[in-house]
Amino acid sequence: MLLAAWAPPAAADDPKPVVTLSKPEAAKGTEITANGTGWRPGTLLMLLVCGQSSPGQGVIGGTNSCANADGRAVTTDAKGAFSKPLPVAAPPKPCPCVVHVATVTGEQAVVDAELKITGHPVAPLPEQSGTGRLSVLTAPRLDGSSGILTWFGAPPSRTLVVTVGNLGSAPVKDPVFQVGTSHGVFAPQWEDRQWKGTVAPGGKAEVRLGFELSAGAHGDYQVSVKYGQKVLATQPWGVGRPWGVTLFWILLCLVVPAAVFRIGMAVVDKVRPSGAGHARRGRGGRPRWPVRGPAAEPAPPSAANGTTATAATTTTTALPWFTPDSAPTENRPNTPTTKGNP
Repeated sequence: MLLAAWAPPAAADDPKPVVTLSKPEAAKGTEITANGTGWRPGTLLMLLVCGQSSPGQGVIGGTNSCANADGRAVTTDAKGAFSKPLPVAAPPKPCPCVVHVATVTGEQAVVDAELKITGHPVAPLPEQSGTGRLSVLTAPRLDGSSGILTWFGAPPSRTLVVTVGNLGSAPVKDPVFQVGTSHGVFAPQWEDRQWKGTVAPGGKAEVRLGFELSAGAHGDYQVSVKYGQKVLATQPWGVGRPWGVTLFWILLCLVVPAAVFRIGMAVVDKVRPSGAGHARRGRGGRPRWPVRGPAAEPAPPSAANGTTATAATTTTTALPWFTPDSAPTENRPNTPTTKGNP
C-alpha cells in the first residue's frame, strides 16, 4: 500500500504536433495564419505552401513542389505552440495543396495541413514511385581515428553515421546515398555509397557510410550525405597536418648534403696524386706531413789516383775566434816561431 501510494504517476503520452489554418481556402496573394500545438518547446519550424501534396501522402517531389521563396520560420514557445502569418503564394506544382510544417533542427517532425488556393490549377496526384522519403532524424557523427600511416601522408578515412527515418508510405530497400567532401570554396566531390537494408514506412535505421580523402589532405573539410537530389546532413571535419612528411623532408635536406660531401671527399682523397710535396691524410681527415730527417752528409772527395778515400773524416767545430785558415791542423809542419822577419 505504501509503495503504491509513493509510486510516481505514469507518464502521459507525448502529444502529437498539430497544425490548423485560420482559413481552409484562400486566394493567391492573400494571407492566412498557421497555428500549431504539441510541438517540442523552443523548436525552429519552417512553414511552406506546397502543391502536388496531401496530408495522407505528404509532399510529392519534396520541396521542389513548394513556394520556397515565400516560406516563413517560427520558433515554438515554452508550451510547444506557435502562431505565424503566412502569405498564400502560388506553388510551382498544381493543387491539391498543403501548408507544410517541418522541424529544422533536432528530432524530425512533419505535419501537412490541407489548403485550397482559389484560382490555382488542380491536377490528380501522381502515383508514388515506391522509393519512400528518407530524412535525417539525429545529428550526424564521424567515427574512426587516424593511425601512424596517416601521420606520414596516408589518406584519412572516417565513417559517417546518420539515423534516417522513412516519412513516406512505401518501404525503402537498399538505398544508394551520395557522400561528398568539400574543402574551402570548392564544390563537394560526390561518391555513391549503397546501404544494405530496408527502412519500413514510419521506421528508422542507423546508416554507416565509409569514405576517405586524398593522400596528404589536411585542413577544414565539410562532409555531406545526399539521397536523391536532397542533401540530408552536413558535418564539419578538421583534418590534422601530416607532420611525418614534413619531418621526412627536413631529414632528407640534412642527410643528403652530408652524404654527398663525404662521398666527394672520399673521391678526392682517392684521385689526388701522391708525392713528397703533398700532404697525406691520417685518421680524422687531418693532414699528415712527412717528417724531415737529418741532412745527409756529402760524399767524401775522390783521391788523386781515382780511389775513394776510406779514412774516416773527423768533423771539428770551429771556435769563434779561429778562422778556418788559422786553425791548427795535424798536417802543418812544426816550425819555430821567430820575432820579426826571418
